[in-house]
Amino acid sequence: MNTDPLRYPIGQWEKPSGFDKSMIAGQIQIISQFPSKLKQKANSLTTEQLEKTYRSGGWTAIQVINHCADSHINAFIRFKLALTEDKPTIKPYAEDKWAELADAKVFPVEASLQLLEALHVRWTVLLHSLNDAQWNAGFIHPEHGSELKLYQTVSLYAWHCKHHYAHLGLIAA
Repeated sequence: MNTDPLRYPIGQWEKPSGFDKSMIAGQIQIISQFPSKLKQKANSLTTEQLEKTYRSGGWTAIQVINHCADSHINAFIRFKLALTEDKPTIKPYAEDKWAELADAKVFPVEASLQLLEALHVRWTVLLHSLNDAQWNAGFIHPEHGSELKLYQTVSLYAWHCKHHYAHLGLIAA
């Protein structure tokens, strides 16, 4: 387990072992509030800080923000696949290579912030609509070869929001 505080400033994600409605409610709240918190943090950064990395070999703030848009689009699609298909195998993506593309590396973050705001509104509506059986639906991630249930996935993405928000905090410090 990697405990590098610059790479994992809030620690690594811990997979929930069981379904817990109160835990899920808190995670939905984190996801719903993330775009406004991220926008506030991004707007507090100078141009120099946006172009700065949070650690040696890490991404710039621009890349982190644009990565959140890429990642959360994929998450939303994974939820929809799990809800409409029987344990689909999802397609992973090379996030490190995506972060090197022009739209992630040098593109202004405003478009990603707008995208995240709209996406999270839809995602939150979807999350609030799920019943217990739907929270237990899942998908297969080919890199891990095992099923990830939606109640676990919402935990992962709530952690993901806090994880990258903390990276931006390191840049701002």
